[in-house]
Amino acid sequence: MRVQKFTLAAVALTAGLALTACQDNQDSGDAASGSNDSAAASSSSSASASAPSSSSASSSAASTAGGSSSGDDAPGSGGGQINTGPCKTANLSFSTAHGMGEGDFMVAMKNTGDACYLKGFPGVDLKAANGGGSISAGRTGTAPVSVVLKNGEETRFHLHYTPNTSGGSGVTITSLVVTPPNETHSKSVPVSLNLPVSDKPSGGVTVDPVGTGKQ
Repeated sequence: MRVQKFTLAAVALTAGLALTACQDNQDSGDAASGSNDSAAASSSSSASASAPSSSSASSSAASTAGGSSSGDDAPGSGGGQINTGPCKTANLSFSTAHGMGEGDFMVAMKNTGDACYLKGFPGVDLKAANGGGSISAGRTGTAPVSVVLKNGEETRFHLHYTPNTSGGSGVTITSLVVTPPNETHSKSVPVSLNLPVSDKPSGGVTVDPVGTGKQ
């Protein structure tokens, strides 16, 4: 009986050790599996975080290439306009011609320098022959306009006067002293006009703004 109890105890002990070893192996396997799963999950998260989405990648590529998401360039601040200053008398050449109607005289001004603009009434003094005095033209009621002249372009203004039909000698005008708008320097232009004698300071002569009337 003693030997049988001892044998049973030995069997029980061996079974217990085997069960414990099995549980230890299972726990170790589970732990290793859990560790592998965590590593895999961590690796997947890192890959997801580091890989840009297709839209982000496209946007980044467009930015790198200098593109714009709208596909349109911003319009230039200049808007195609020419930045100019007032035309200078020294950069204008003058010529004259009789207008379509009697008593209409035209003075053309051609730009020989950089682009510039003219706006307003020119000053016009009519000089009589042999130092016989001068007449300063008055202004019409026509509204001024701004005229931009590139190099080689010209514009005109009209002078209105009453032709001498009195039968007398009248006043013979041999030159016009023209001062362009916004200028202080003048240019003398030779002409030949015959006006009736008048007691008006302007002699009945008026001038339009530059760039108005028939050009």
